[in-house]
Amino acid sequence: MVIRESAEDYLEAILIIKEEKGNVRSIDLARRLEITKPSVSVAMKNLKAEGYVEVDEKGSISLLPPGREIAERTYEKHVTLRDLLVSLGVDKETATIDACRMEHVISEKSFRALKEHGKKRG
Repeated sequence: MVIRESAEDYLEAILIIKEEKGNVRSIDLARRLEITKPSVSVAMKNLKAEGYVEVDEKGSISLLPPGREIAERTYEKHVTLRDLLVSLGVDKETATIDACRMEHVISEKSFRALKEHGKKRG
């Protein structure tokens, strides 16, 4: 399954906000991703049409199983890459920014290898 980087960012942000706040609204996504609320509305329309999210009558956004799977996989990559970079001496802020970029382009094969390497180090 091929999904755009921006869609992965939205899905990951929904997952994180849900864990932090218990409820996700468009304004929460706009603030977290530092984008406009109209941009979030367009993205939610597209993600809803693709079967990744649902938005209830009160505007609460929830991940559907395919969206949750992508969000969890993306977040796992982010955390693993960030932690590995920090263990190599990169400051946490830089590691977080770099991990956000890397999580979208790294192959599954390379990610698994880095993940295993990180387990051996830890």
